[in-house]
Amino acid sequence: MAGLIFLLIIIAVSVYGILKPLPRGISVENGPYPVTGVEFIYDLTFQKDGKTVREQQIFDRIYELIDEAEQFIIIDMFLFNDDYDRKTSYPGLSSRLTEALAAKKEENPDIEITFITDEINTFYGSYPSEHLEKLKEYGIRVTMTDLTRLRDPNPVFSGFWRTAVRWFGTAGQGWLANAFSPDSPDVTLRSYLRLLNFKANHRKVVVTEKKALVTSANPHDASGYHSNIAFVVEGGIIPEIAASEKAVADFSGNGDAISKKAIVQTGEKKDNGSKSTAGNMQVSLLTEGKIRKHILDTIKEAGPGDIIWMGMFYLSERDIIRELIVASGRGAQVKLVLDPNKDAFGMEKNGVPNRPVANEMVTESEGEIKVRWYDTRGEQYHSKFVMVKGRETSVIYGGSANLTRRNIMDFNLETDLKIVAPNDSELVREINGYFERIWNNEGGNYTVDYEKYRDRSSFRKVLYRFQEWSGLCSF
Repeated sequence: MAGLIFLLIIIAVSVYGILKPLPRGISVENGPYPVTGVEFIYDLTFQKDGKTVREQQIFDRIYELIDEAEQFIIIDMFLFNDDYDRKTSYPGLSSRLTEALAAKKEENPDIEITFITDEINTFYGSYPSEHLEKLKEYGIRVTMTDLTRLRDPNPVFSGFWRTAVRWFGTAGQGWLANAFSPDSPDVTLRSYLRLLNFKANHRKVVVTEKKALVTSANPHDASGYHSNIAFVVEGGIIPEIAASEKAVADFSGNGDAISKKAIVQTGEKKDNGSKSTAGNMQVSLLTEGKIRKHILDTIKEAGPGDIIWMGMFYLSERDIIRELIVASGRGAQVKLVLDPNKDAFGMEKNGVPNRPVANEMVTESEGEIKVRWYDTRGEQYHSKFVMVKGRETSVIYGGSANLTRRNIMDFNLETDLKIVAPNDSELVREINGYFERIWNNEGGNYTVDYEKYRDRSSFRKVLYRFQEWSGLCSF
């Protein structure tokens, strides 16, 4: 009888974990705000004349935003560490960002600097993060996201974990090898069990009183050579982005980390902060499930003569896939640049989910959906953005969100921008040029033909569908 009661409790906790209310300020859609310009920047790793070439812009731009800030800086980043196998060398992104923020605080002691991040950087509480501790030493407010407040994408396990394991914490003498790096501290079994909840604050945002940057890039050393994208905006959208970050600090029990007064004052000072101010582009803030809602609505409107460009690290959400196939059937051109899902920080992956997903879309569209694989050589094509180009205007989505159940169905924390721009704008020309460049291998070798990684495996198809449905996966 006791066992049956325990099982019923776990089932009840599992169901509640999927359906429970989201914290206030999560899964929002704010805007549109008219702006006169949006900056598109990117990192690309590719081959040219037999050599590896790396074009990197994103973190240089982040350091510029830090230098320009006067009132406050809010940074929310998923991966922020230097945990990796030292057999390979990577750029010191985590150390450099730490030093930049510390130097800014020394230069301007009155500036409010807040750093929000994910528990993964302490291996879920097994040991302190050197970089986060240094930020604290300089008076920078650090918030560790309380992931227990979020819904559970892996409910079968999370129901058990919340009922029987959570209460014991994760701290203590580690005795298990660290899966992220043999050179990092050993960890506790309880930390591994916490990891198996498979959820995260996956956002990648930098906000100051002057500008905001939303990106797919992490300040994580082993991610330093990944290909990524970012957008920089200013105007009335800034206080909305700052407020979305304050919501995370609030539900994580660190509400004083971001000054509400500073956010309000920033909004008041923006001349183009009103939704009625003229501008040739419109920018909206989308987080969590609202990203899925808007992307689906945009794809559903695509028809003959329209082009859907997508650059994506993970694509697996079932409704997105179905609507892409339907849009192709209506006559829209669908062109996807996907990561082949074969590389993960020195480890080889099995191609799930992108390869079985690509096979499904190409097959069901009878070859009308076109796919090219980014030609990764140990790094990842980590970009996450979509452009639907209509006759006169384009709708662009970009930020932290992979198009997976976990990322865009109110489980992970995610931030994207939605941008509506005329086709003759510099922004649309730049993004279109970016896609044409990597699709056609202009000036280098970026992508390879679909057939190179085509995967007809029934096993991997079933595996992907089960993992996407159940949450028993890392994508």
